[in-house]
Amino acid sequence: MTIVTVTPNSTIDLTVFVPAWVPDTTMRATRTVTSMGGKPADASYILGELGIPSHATGFAAGATGQKVVNLLEGRGAVCDFVWVEGETRINVVVIDEAAGTHSTVTTTMMTVAAEHRAALLDRVRGLMDGATVLVTGGTLPHGVTPSIYAEIIEVARAANVPVIFDAAEPNLSAGLAAGPTIIKPNRDELSALLGRPVRSIEEAYRAGRDLQERSGVIPVITLGGEGGLAVLADRAWRIPPIPVEVVSPAGAGDAVLAGMAASFERGQPLEDGLRLGFAAATAVLLQPGTADCRRADVESFLPQVQLLPYP
Repeated sequence: MTIVTVTPNSTIDLTVFVPAWVPDTTMRATRTVTSMGGKPADASYILGELGIPSHATGFAAGATGQKVVNLLEGRGAVCDFVWVEGETRINVVVIDEAAGTHSTVTTTMMTVAAEHRAALLDRVRGLMDGATVLVTGGTLPHGVTPSIYAEIIEVARAANVPVIFDAAEPNLSAGLAAGPTIIKPNRDELSALLGRPVRSIEEAYRAGRDLQERSGVIPVITLGGEGGLAVLADRAWRIPPIPVEVVSPAGAGDAVLAGMAASFERGQPLEDGLRLGFAAATAVLLQPGTADCRRADVESFLPQVQLLPYP
């Protein structure tokens, strides 16, 4: 039995720290870090740090794609990507130390043909025997439409495998229509899905409750400095943030995916997955690299995670 992660747009993140962002000048970085990127692959990377194996697939290309595989295999994941044309993308994450801001420049460098798409769906289908949960989401490369998420989710549903899905519009709507078990939008992603801003925890709750009642999905909404909110059929939990000095927030939400996936793998209630996920998310905040964390930090934060009934 294993966790399966599907990353259609594999990524390496290059995080660059600059003293201050000054346009039209040459800025010297104080440090740079190369790390994993892509939501489901990030989840596999974090799970590996926690000693939980996973099977990672998706699209990959070129030397950067091989770097993705090396990083994941270094954390104990089994990799079985579909290799395509072009190059796995490199995203640049810029941390402005003076302003305390975090910006990401994304790229698209892979080209996926129809036969690659069919091959990925076949691969996912083959991995469902023995899968405990499927984690998918993120952006899409050239040649891939949002409907691939509906197809991936339908493959898992046909095999009675639960799905954790995390994507922005228009990918979120496409996958949501196929009936994933859990979605994990952040505030901006939820706002885009609804077509209106989500300004408060109460607005997030009302939106999450409406989604849950209409589609049966469990929304787990990450709210940055306000923590998170999980809306289940018969209960809801607010998860306050644990105060820490943030080095980089990149990949913190993906740690929540990892924690929830772990609860399916272990046969635990979702609440255990939320605790682990938000502990791991807090640990990610301490590291400069995307989705990087230390197991000892996760374990130290775990007892501090609170699940408060809401409203």
